[in-house]
Amino acid sequence: MTSAAQETAGVGHARYTFRLRVSSTATGALEAEWARCRWLWNECCARSKKAHAANEKCGPARLDKMLTQARACMGWLREGSSVPQQQVIRDFAKSRAKALKDIKAAVPMRQRAGMPQYKKKHQDDPSLNYTRRGFRLKDGRLHLAGGIVVTVVWSRALPEPPSSVRVYRDSTGAWYASFVARGMTETLPGTGRVIGIDWGVKEIATTTGDDHDLPHPQHGKRAAQRLAHYQRMMSRRKPKRGCAGSRGYREARRQAAKLHKKVARQRQDTARKWAKKVVRDHDALAVEDFRPKFLAKSTMARKAADAAIGATKTALVEMGRKHGRSVHLVHPAHTTMDCADCGARTKHALPLSERTYTCTTCGASRPRDKNSARVMLVRAGPCPG
Repeated sequence: MTSAAQETAGVGHARYTFRLRVSSTATGALEAEWARCRWLWNECCARSKKAHAANEKCGPARLDKMLTQARACMGWLREGSSVPQQQVIRDFAKSRAKALKDIKAAVPMRQRAGMPQYKKKHQDDPSLNYTRRGFRLKDGRLHLAGGIVVTVVWSRALPEPPSSVRVYRDSTGAWYASFVARGMTETLPGTGRVIGIDWGVKEIATTTGDDHDLPHPQHGKRAAQRLAHYQRMMSRRKPKRGCAGSRGYREARRQAAKLHKKVARQRQDTARKWAKKVVRDHDALAVEDFRPKFLAKSTMARKAADAAIGATKTALVEMGRKHGRSVHLVHPAHTTMDCADCGARTKHALPLSERTYTCTTCGASRPRDKNSARVMLVRAGPCPG
């Protein structure tokens, strides 16, 4: 089974993720490398707390010096490659700097990035970062610093040689390699068509054309019964605080994580296939810049979470930019109150139970989601007749 996903990794760069086939020898080597990196991260946390108590600085230079001293006196640490260990220092310093910046800027606590926390052996999955000098690709296999060799399941070709790679293990026990390479724009032929897109819960996406509406697939609802079964198994076998879980508990937890992963992949697959269809058939997209976070506190929280509106919107925007389409993000304020024909605005917000929008000024009447989708086009630019 392979998994290949493309995510935005920066300006002009993309992240390509592939499944790995890892032998027992390579697994042991990767876990040993992760043990060194985890120890180094926890040591950085301890040094950071000590520096804070003594009112001292704890930047990347001091942490690099700490790593040099530790490798000089610890043979166990020297057995590992210095590349992922140096990346641990960089990642820790970046995380700490972001937390201190939020504290200095008096960012509200709920929005503030927290200080780096200790990584625990049985709770944090391995994750190793390698720069260009720490890995190479040869004969379809990934050679990592320290003599670690793993087989990559190539589901697509990399557009250019990668600049870095992250090797990690997810909650189901599967290993992946995530390469960062310069993204390539695959321009599609023009169609002369535009589309407006409004997000919702009953239908994930309502568009100005009926052929491109995205109904709610309810992947999570179909898996809820099996997930509840595994969660009951975990509840019955839950270990006491400070004790290791039994084999049955670990297996139930693995099955639950596997089911969560399957549902997430189904949602991503549905979103990407729909996004590819929309992008292929239209030159310009007027997309509601919807923030679904507030739905988590409403009565529609479970259904909204299963809809994965945020992930679908991200897939659409990335697919549009990948294929050179024009993507306009439209502010969602008053889009359900405005008339797409005359621009008049109702005096009061429409209740959710009222599914038909009727303009009191021009008399236009259409489904409220279809009206909102046309409002997106009007605000973004030209609207088809």
